[in-house]
Amino acid sequence: MTQAARGKLGGALALALLIIVVDQITKVYFNTAFSFGERVNVLPFFDFTLLYNRGAAFSFLAAEEGWQRWFFTGLGLAAAVVILWLLRRTPGQPRFRAALILILGGAVGNVIDRLVYGHVVDFLLFYWKDWYYPAFNIADVAITCGAVLLVLDELLRGRAKAKQSSGA
Repeated sequence: MTQAARGKLGGALALALLIIVVDQITKVYFNTAFSFGERVNVLPFFDFTLLYNRGAAFSFLAAEEGWQRWFFTGLGLAAAVVILWLLRRTPGQPRFRAALILILGGAVGNVIDRLVYGHVVDFLLFYWKDWYYPAFNIADVAITCGAVLLVLDELLRGRAKAKQSSGA
């Protein structure tokens, strides 16, 4: 790996670390300043709250006996290893790498929760009248933005390849 590639990887890891730090600081704040289930209204459609998720996205498998903690921890760690490998192999793809950095930071942030608390700390709650979106956190925002950016990157790269092959 060249010096420039190492520098790019270091910068990528620094951004992922920033996401992890912001995620963990916000979780510590809400975990200490709020009681479980407490809600503070911020906007007519948004509250801060403190909820715990023992499952995955949308509380998938949250009601299980506890095995899911280790399953999702292992899945998050495996994803982090794959992402680190991909980051090393793709120095010339900034959009793709940005998506991976967001997902890496979010995945590691939620893995830390599972290891420290046994669940993920959620505190952002959007709703409208009787409809509620599941509560989430900064790590979830990073993962979602990264996933959207991955799809966008694939669409744009596919469009560029189609242009090249058509001779335009």
